[in-house]
Amino acid sequence: MNKELMEALDILEKEKEISKETLFEAIENSLLTACKNHFGKADNVHVEIDRETCDFLVYAEKEVVETAEDVEDSCLQISLEDARAISEKAQVGDMLHVEIQSKEFGRIATQNAKNVILQKIREEERSVIFNQYYEKEKDVVTGVVQRYVGRNISINLGKADAMLSESEQVKSEVFRPTERIKVYILEVKNTPKGPRINVSRTHPELVKRLFESEVTEIRDGTVEIRSIAREAGSRTKIAVWSNNPNVDAVGACVGMNGARVNAIVEELRGEKIDIVNWDDNPGNLIQNALSPAKIVAVFADPDEKTAKVVVPDYQLSLAIGKEGQNARLAARLTGYKIDIKSETQAKDAPGFRYEDYVDDEYEEEYDGAYDGSYEEDGSYGNNAYEESGAYKESDAYGESGSYEENGAYEEGGAYGEEDYEEDGYSGNPDDASVEE
Repeated sequence: MNKELMEALDILEKEKEISKETLFEAIENSLLTACKNHFGKADNVHVEIDRETCDFLVYAEKEVVETAEDVEDSCLQISLEDARAISEKAQVGDMLHVEIQSKEFGRIATQNAKNVILQKIREEERSVIFNQYYEKEKDVVTGVVQRYVGRNISINLGKADAMLSESEQVKSEVFRPTERIKVYILEVKNTPKGPRINVSRTHPELVKRLFESEVTEIRDGTVEIRSIAREAGSRTKIAVWSNNPNVDAVGACVGMNGARVNAIVEELRGEKIDIVNWDDNPGNLIQNALSPAKIVAVFADPDEKTAKVVVPDYQLSLAIGKEGQNARLAARLTGYKIDIKSETQAKDAPGFRYEDYVDDEYEEEYDGAYDGSYEEDGSYGNNAYEESGAYKESDAYGESGSYEENGAYEEGGAYGEEDYEEDGYSGNPDDASVEE
């Protein structure tokens, strides 16, 4: 039994996660290479290794000829006299197995055999690492910041290094060496120098994966994240849906005293997160998405994917958000182009009044659906106009979930370090149309 070889193979298998069978094949190939370098050819050379004892045998198949003068190639033929010294039963024309002693190999042949084994080990190690991280593609992993490479950041993921490029970094985040962070694996490429792993801190899926790891209900499928919109480093809106009527989707994501969402906010370095309820009715969904603003009415066109929203005059800047952020994220979350106007502006704006939807062409179709809900003073009545669930009116904030840092739940609030300001919108209130 070759104990030294067996111990070496066990260590390699444990540390490098390379199977013993692969290592046995590498040794066989290395011995064949050594024979070729030593004898000039190895077509008739065979290597056998006992997988249990690690004992190996190298032999050449040679044809037995009558005399030494008949031997044309000593690598392929052997005289009967020499053959009888190996086996007394040898006869002319037989194929005899002649053992080759590896100790006879020269220094160069031995060095080449060693290089073959090392090269195979390196290739297998790269392949194992690539397969390990390829399975984690589109998932979140924890890494350690190593150093800045120009404006990119090298991150150690354990057995491989990943690169966080400048375009995938949050501008407000600054990392120190040895700091542990969570990153989203964008793609894993196999290159001659080993696997190339690209990671991101700005991808919306990062927030989704963090919620999956933090919220048990999402992990087991009770709660689903239907949509997500993110402006990395600033604010994220997610729409959640519960498959169990007894489970509150928003409450499950928030956790007791905001413990679950607080852990995610901390990992994202204070990025604000708005959690709202998903609704198949586009009117309800848009109202929830525009939280924390109060909505008076929503006119949505499911075919054109456009929506016109009316808000109270004092809520206009809140609905639009600072630099249009709230409306912009709501548009991405819902997939609708949202046009927001105040009640005063909506009086004279086409498409923002009920009368625009019940002209002579559609009067018969929608007869009885609405009984004069738009009053002279600019307010909307109590009856709702619905076109395939497109219209939703509300005097309340809805059920959108929003949370303060102390973990308290408020309808229509925002989760984060600071609240929306009514004067936070710096653009023109008349031009509040936001593309998805």
